[in-house]
Amino acid sequence: MGFGPLFLLGKSDTDFWSVILIKTNHRPKVCATVMESRSVAERVSEVAEQAAIDHGVELVHAELAGPEGHPIVRVFIDKPGGVTHEDCSAVSLQLGTVLDVEDFIHSAYTLEVSSPGIERGLYKRADYERFAGSLAKIKARTPINGQRNFRGRIVGVDGNKVIIEDRTTGHVEIPVDEIAKGNLEVDVEKEFRLARERAELDKELIRNAR
Repeated sequence: MGFGPLFLLGKSDTDFWSVILIKTNHRPKVCATVMESRSVAERVSEVAEQAAIDHGVELVHAELAGPEGHPIVRVFIDKPGGVTHEDCSAVSLQLGTVLDVEDFIHSAYTLEVSSPGIERGLYKRADYERFAGSLAKIKARTPINGQRNFRGRIVGVDGNKVIIEDRTTGHVEIPVDEIAKGNLEVDVEKEFRLARERAELDKELIRNAR
């Protein structure tokens, strides 16, 4: 059993690094008790967490997606200043090696290790606490006052509820367990302001260099 071709996707304009490994299984199948999907996903998260710690990066999220016969092990990592291609490669190599040795995914699979991108996913309570004050998009599992999709600024977390100031309905409290999907949204006004500030700083540096 070994890894297939290594595909290195370069850094894009959205500050996104990705390393993809495709793994094939040529060994005869043996009779064994296959781990349940949840157990496999939990073990993948544990292995990914350790690989991230060993390489000094944060594990943002790890998941098992795709069809059962050819799953995708998808891992997002981050660090202050953003991860590099080398970070993704190092975590991918360690994670792939452990998955190869333990061999609890009994089929060919694709391993993806990447940065979370500028619209970073929000997966747990701590994420919403950390990014309080940021713009976000949240989709609830069931309607809250007739609404499932929310866009606005995260106010904070109160107990087990995420508080968001929705652009349409205002103050909304969403139980963490009821969030189907959440991610940051680009703050266009903030980005324009930072771009203007950088431009002014560049002009100042040029004037001082003369």
